Amino acid sequence: MQAITLFHGFLASIGRSVLALFGSIGHLVLFAGQALAALPRPPFYMREFGQQLLRIGYFSLPVVGLTALFTGAALALQIYAGGGRLNAESVVPSIVAIGMVRELGPVLGGLMVAGRVAAAIAAEMGTMRVTEQIDALTTLSADPMKYLVTPRLLAATLVMPVLVLIGDIIGILGGFLVAVYRLGFNPGAYVTNTIDFLEVGDVTSGLIKAAVFGFIVALMGCYHGYNSGRGALGVGQATTNAVVSASILILASNYLLTELLFPA
Repeated sequence: MQAITLFHGFLASIGRSVLALFGSIGHLVLFAGQALAALPRPPFYMREFGQQLLRIGYFSLPVVGLTALFTGAALALQIYAGGGRLNAESVVPSIVAIGMVRELGPVLGGLMVAGRVAAAIAAEMGTMRVTEQIDALTTLSADPMKYLVTPRLLAATLVMPVLVLIGDIIGILGGFLVAVYRLGFNPGAYVTNTIDFLEVGDVTSGLIKAAVFGFIVALMGCYHGYNSGRGALGVGQATTNAVVSASILILASNYLLTELLFPA
């Protein structure tokens, strides 16, 4: 009898967890739907949108650029070492370029921006929730969703492909520098192999991923910050949840987008 009771309790705990998960997904979908529905409605807060372009895009360039530079450099070393076992060192330029624009550029750029931007958005909006500034916007007949959430979502979605494109260029440059000055590749041959094997579809697929990742980063930051608990503890939890959930969704959506864009 006691075993049956324990088993029922175990099943009940699983059921509660599943229901809580689907409840959270439902709240997130409704939140995203409200933000997207507010996008075409006036008024349009262009000043707030411009500020978010700077905060999310321009100020993230150093982080994304350095990450891409060292990733491309390390990738060139690893591919050269692995290709040496098969006498295929010449594939370094093509694989570095394809690997950066298809996967490493968008994913690492998205994760770096998630760590910086999602945390900042969640902390900012969580503080506004704690200090009742969001409630004050409603009192002043200003839609908090339109004023706070929509500009961040739009800015992140538009600026993230630009960041990733710059990161791709810097990453390929990092591989070029290591290959030429460390591994002894001919500069002209390296550039020629990179251009010959890199296709337009490789670049566009990475930019599509980047736009999706930018939307995810801003959405997670806004959602957790907007629904932050009270006090410093609530803001801290919202910041942590925003970064963790954005990172997980970036990795999961990367697989799904790869399946869609490059079907086997």
